[in-house]
Parts: sequence; C-alpha cells; structure tokens
Amino acid sequence: MPVLLLKVVNGVAETPLPSHIQREDLNNLREGVDCTNKYFQGTVTLSYPLTKLADGTDFFKIVLQDLSNSCTRINSINVLMYGKMAEDCSKVLSHGDNFVIAGFKLVKSPTAAEDGRHDCHLEVSEDAGSAVYIYANPKRIAASETLSMSVAPKYAYTSLNQLKDGTIVNLYGVVKFFKPPYVSKGTDYCSVVTLVDPSNAKLTCTLFSGNLDSLPKIYKVGDVVRFHRIKIREYNGQMQGITSGGFASLTFDGTVGTPIVPRTSSKVYTFTDEEVKTVKELRAWAASNLSISGPAAKLSGVQPMLFFDLTCQLIGKAKVDGSSFLLKVWDGTKCPYPTWKVSVEDRELEGEKGLLYQLQNLTADILVYDNHMQLAKSLKIGSFLRIYSVHAKQGSADNEDGSHIEFHLHGGTCYGRGIGVLPESNPEVKELKEFLESMDLEESQDMESVSSLELEGTSNSVADLESHLQRCQQLPVTVLTDHQDLKNTDLKTILNSTAPQQYRIRAKLRTYHPQKLYQSVKLHCSKCNSLQEVPAGDDFDFNLQGSAVTAPNTELHSMSWYDSIMWTTQDQKQRKIVIHFVKHDELLQHPKDTLVMIEGGTLKEMWKLTKRFKCVIPVRSTEDGLQLLDLSSPFLLQGNVTYYGCKQCSTPKPINSLSPLAAEQQPSWEPTEIAEVLGIEPLQYVFVMKFTLVDGTAPLNAYLFDYEKFFQIPASEILTSNYLQQKMEMTMNTLCPPGRKLDDLPWLECFIKSYNVKDETKHQVYYQIFDTTVAEDVV
Repeated sequence: MPVLLLKVVNGVAETPLPSHIQREDLNNLREGVDCTNKYFQGTVTLSYPLTKLADGTDFFKIVLQDLSNSCTRINSINVLMYGKMAEDCSKVLSHGDNFVIAGFKLVKSPTAAEDGRHDCHLEVSEDAGSAVYIYANPKRIAASETLSMSVAPKYAYTSLNQLKDGTIVNLYGVVKFFKPPYVSKGTDYCSVVTLVDPSNAKLTCTLFSGNLDSLPKIYKVGDVVRFHRIKIREYNGQMQGITSGGFASLTFDGTVGTPIVPRTSSKVYTFTDEEVKTVKELRAWAASNLSISGPAAKLSGVQPMLFFDLTCQLIGKAKVDGSSFLLKVWDGTKCPYPTWKVSVEDRELEGEKGLLYQLQNLTADILVYDNHMQLAKSLKIGSFLRIYSVHAKQGSADNEDGSHIEFHLHGGTCYGRGIGVLPESNPEVKELKEFLESMDLEESQDMESVSSLELEGTSNSVADLESHLQRCQQLPVTVLTDHQDLKNTDLKTILNSTAPQQYRIRAKLRTYHPQKLYQSVKLHCSKCNSLQEVPAGDDFDFNLQGSAVTAPNTELHSMSWYDSIMWTTQDQKQRKIVIHFVKHDELLQHPKDTLVMIEGGTLKEMWKLTKRFKCVIPVRSTEDGLQLLDLSSPFLLQGNVTYYGCKQCSTPKPINSLSPLAAEQQPSWEPTEIAEVLGIEPLQYVFVMKFTLVDGTAPLNAYLFDYEKFFQIPASEILTSNYLQQKMEMTMNTLCPPGRKLDDLPWLECFIKSYNVKDETKHQVYYQIFDTTVAEDVV
C-alpha cells in the first residue's frame, strides 16, 4: 500500500500510522544516518509537473517544509518520487497537504547550494518499499474516495487448498517444517518452509534472495507467516511456492498468548486489525492440530546419540581446518557427560579470553561443517543463536576416553539442519539472558569438583537415561514402502520355511558387516549379475599416465562435431594435453551443457573439468580415431561420480559414435544414453551389507542390496562426499547403537524375501531385505 489518502476527523487521522515507525526531524537527516523504520513529516509547499525520465520511468518532485522547524534558515527538503508512486501522488496531492514519507532513501542533493534547501534529498519508490501518507481535509477525501481506493487496495488472501498453478497470491500459513537460510549453489541465500492451514492442505515454499535479511525470520515450528506475492507452480502433482518480484513476508511467534509483533526487514508494511484476528485464529488452530515441540533442549538434558536444537550464546569461534569451524557456546547449564574440547591455536580463537577461561567448564564446543561454515564465520561474539539438529555423538573408541560426547553440526540441510541468529527481543533470548545474568559463576566453578560419575549416579540421571532408552526403542527407525497386508512372522518360523517367500518382520539389528561403511559400496552389472570392488583413484591415475605415453594424433583434432585445443605442460614431463569440446549446431554450448573429451590429462585435471563442464570422457588417440581407455578406467565423469562399464558385457565403440547425439535438438548427455551409443553396459553403484537380525526366537542373516532406497543416499556419491558418509554412519549408529545391550536396541520393521542358490555340490537359502527405507526422522 505505497500511497494512502487519510481521513482527518476533528484533527485526528482515522487510520493511525504503523506503530513500528518513528518520526525524524529535518535537523537529524544527514548522510550515514540509519533511516530504517523512520518517517519524515512536512507540509507541501511546492510541486513540479509529472514527467518521464529517459527510460520511461515516471518522475515527480515536491518540496516539503518541516512542521517543527519552520523558523530555521533551512526548513525544507526536496522529495523525488519514481514509478507508480510518482504517478499516484501527482493525482491526489495539493499544496498545503500534510505529507508523511516512510521507507525513504537519503541522498546528497546536487542542488542544495542553488535552492537553499536541505543538503540531502529524499528518494522514494514502490520498488524500494517506500510508503506515503497524505493527510487531507474531509471534503477532498470525499471527492477523491474512488481514486484513494484504487491507490490503496485491500489485500486478498488465498487458503492453501485453493492454490492454482501459475498464479501469484498472498497467503497465511503455519510453519510445519523449515530449513534456516543457507547459501545455495549460486550466490543467493535459500530457505525452505512447509506451511499448513485449517484447510488441511500444505505448501512447500523454496525462497531465494541475495539479501539474507529479506528471507522470512522463522525460528521454530508453529510460527505463523504471511507471504505477499508468492508464485505458485505445480510439480509432480503438488503445489509449490517460489519467490517472485515484490515478494515480502511477515513472521509471528506461534505461541498462543504472546504479543503479536511482526518480524520483518521491510521498512514499511501494512497490518490491520482483521489480520491480527487471523494470526490469533491460526495460533489456536495450530495448538490443537499440530505437534509443536516445546523449547529447545538444554545442555543439561543432552543424551548420547541424540539430535537436538540448542538455544545458546556464542562466546568464542575459531577456524579448525579447511573442512570445519568451531563455535564455543553456553546456555548456563552443564552437560551431564564429559564433553569433547576441540584443540585450536590461541591466536585462532576469537572471543574474550577472560570469559572463555571463566566459562570453560560450561562451554560446549560445536564443530560446524560444509555449507554452514560461511555463516558460522560471520557470527558476532555475544550473539544469541538457535542451532538446529546438533548431533550429540558418542566419542570414538579410538580415543583414550570413549565415554565423552562430541557436538557436530553436519553439512547439508536435511531435517532443518542449520544456524539461526535470534534477536534480543525474542522471548527465549530474554529468558536466557535473565538466566545467564543471574548465575553465580564462582559457585558453578566449585561444582566442577563433583565428578561426572557422581552425577550419573543420581536417581534423576538414571531415570532420564531409562526414559531416553525407552523412547529410542519406540522410534520408527524404518518405514515399510509396500505390502502392508503382510503380517509379522517370527524369524524362527522363516528359517524353518521353504524358499522362495516374502515376509514382514520386527527385529533388532545385532551386528552388521562391513563395519567400515565405505567398504559396503560395490559395482553391480544388471546383465551378468556380477559384483566387483570400486577401483581406487590411484589405479585410474596410473592408467591415465599410461595412456599419456602415446602422442595425440593431430589429424583427429577439430572435427565437424567437436573443436580441439592442445598445449604442452611446463613441467619436466612436458605432457601434451588435448581437450575436445563437443559442438551443437556447429556452435559450442554453455559449459554446464557441454561434453568434453580429454587426452593426456591427470585425474586432478579431470576433476577440475567436471566442476565446469557437464561431462568429461577420458580418451586416447589411435589410427582409426578417438577411443575410450581400457574399461578398468571410467568411461565418463560427471559431477563427483565416475561411471564404469562391465568388461564382460560391454563392446566399446569408437568415440565418433557420439556424433549423432551431438546432432540432436537438445542433447542431454545423460550417462545412460552415452553408455548405450558407446556400446557400454554400465555398472551401478550399490550398497551390499549383511545384517544379523534377532527377535528373541532366532538369529537370521539378511543381505541388504540397495542402490539408494534404504538409506535414501545415492550409492554413486557416497565415496566422494564426507557429508554422506557421516549421514550413513549416523544412520547405522541409530539402527545399531554401539555399546548398547541387546534389550536397549531399537526395533526395526522390514520386509525380507528368501531365495534359493544352487550349484553342483550344495543348495542354500539366502535372505534379502527389500521395500524398506530408513525413516526420515532417524538422522
């Protein structure tokens, strides 16, 4: 609502100004002053005709006289309006009107010396989030009522079950799930939020912005949000929301009874009494219909192997290495277990040294990884944080003391993992500050003489631990994806039955192999059903060195469907490297859509190319043309995945076989298409593991043979991603917690099938897990 004509009755405006903006006098307007949530009020003494700038933008200039400083030498200021706001104001403005401007930009005036007005001028526009309020007499309001309504429309809101593809709408919703803002693959920040409302529909929104502050300030599930101008699109039968031009948001605490105060970075916004009622209704509905968790966990309530949200204060931070960053935080309570203290150089540690020393026994060291590091580095010491999905990891048995707890914020954004900075106005921050300020730190230091064994020996700690173990046993750690009609069968009954059959079981995972989880990844040929180990990177590099001995054949350079570039390295070996860029319609495509072929390159050089180009194929020159390397090497690299072919089932063809693909209207360069035209039977990455399951009737060994369904992790990427390896480790530690007694292990529900394996000498029955996946809430 950028321009609003206000009625004045008996000297009082019927519609008050927004409560969050404050008046600023002319004397205080100067360059460098923060004018956020400020407004300037004055009387219109002069206006110029509406004109258009060279680019067609409407332009309108007026002069305002400061009401409170009319006797000073300089008491007026120029106001420059742009766009629709300029057009609207020119229609309703009259000399003598009382004019209020909010959301303005203060700029050095180039005409101050000539016109004798303020040395700055105000710039306002709808795009900048500005707003104009004009106080006019009742007679002119009546005459302009129709115009006023067109300038200041009332917002309409759409319920989530009425959304349509391709529309831009305004809506209210309650947060059911969210991911704190994180840096996307580009330069923008991204936030994901799933909304619900009383219509029993849901909407997942993916929001992007180059400005972190412009994204919704969501702190917890149950918050109420208002989105203006969000675009709706349909994907896989589900409605999704994405940011569009002019997107704006307000966020409200979802707790019933708390003050209704919007969180927003917008300088100007409207919020009516009717919308206050809407927020109250959504709060009440959410309290009755959503499972909203209580306050974030305290360090004193942390148990091993849990994931929890922590509200805390940052007192120190340091760079640990290239892959992790340290945050030292406290919440005034102490973890009941010995905690890991990360070793860093004193010169690397930021924070007040005296306070860090004083709080050393109340501080939690949290290691932050991957995409969270950039935000962690920018955090200010003393700020209040909510860190989502912190992993309380059991200390490694390789350490001298395996009983300690380590705190990790793993990479990625699964399960809302991330860091949020809380303002001091946040109710939980106010409560935490009061608690921290009331603490007697000397007394807390004296308590350190009490050993952790004594703390663990108290009845409360034992009761808490037993309660935690009971909850773990009830967790739905696996999900059945089909065959819901099958009833549970005892393992003993299965072992005594003939094969092949399918069963549903409820059991505990006693052991699994291999213990080194990366060893579970194999390569499988679906044609000959063979399994093989994934070749080591060193083997591939050795093959590349061998192929580089043969000099490139220059007659094969720059053919009709590819261009070639060759150069000689400056090292002692003086290798000749050739890169062939595949063309489309005789033109090179954008790098992210381009297939390149390389001769004479090293493994390191190939990985560099994969970061820029869509696909990379290692090749060698022969008299007949370019050929693939031996199939002990990958036939293709894409992203961070190397693709191999089966030596037994493949019949490699010359690289020239790719030319028909390049001639297609939009070549996709998918690995399966490339493999097919090159005569390659591709090998697929799979997880192969042996689970020993028990249910009290008998133990049973079942094999897991899975591409990505069970762990919800692609087997093709696990070997090149530390984050995915950590996620898989966390999953297995949840399914089979180390150091636990059998009675304390969680129950798994899964499907297994029996099958016969026969050879000339013996017949055996094997069992395989199928149609089962790990629950999303496990990690």
